[in-house]
Amino acid sequence: QVQLVESGGGLVQAGGSLRLACAASGIIVSSNAMYWYRQAPGKRREFVAIISRAGSTDYRDSVKGRFTISRDNAKNTVYLEMNSLKPEDTAVYYCYTEPFWGQGTQVTVSS
Repeated sequence: QVQLVESGGGLVQAGGSLRLACAASGIIVSSNAMYWYRQAPGKRREFVAIISRAGSTDYRDSVKGRFTISRDNAKNTVYLEMNSLKPEDTAVYYCYTEPFWGQGTQVTVSS
């Protein structure tokens, strides 16, 4: 049974930082492309970042230079380091690897 469990969300002021974690079980994160998505109220779920099996990364334009996706193979966990947070980053953040989704973690950035 595959489980993706996100943690690390919370309330932070604009300009602050958070680190999200996605602990995986039932899969090996280094053998799968792992994604972070987010969904703000009233909006569609959108791509945020990907780390490929080879370890290459990519980001949506609005978070480039502020967010970093990484993984710890020993912990079988994927991270999303978020710096210089903006109110528009407020959303529920989801971990994803096809076809599995985590339950999400809320990130709220106050102005």
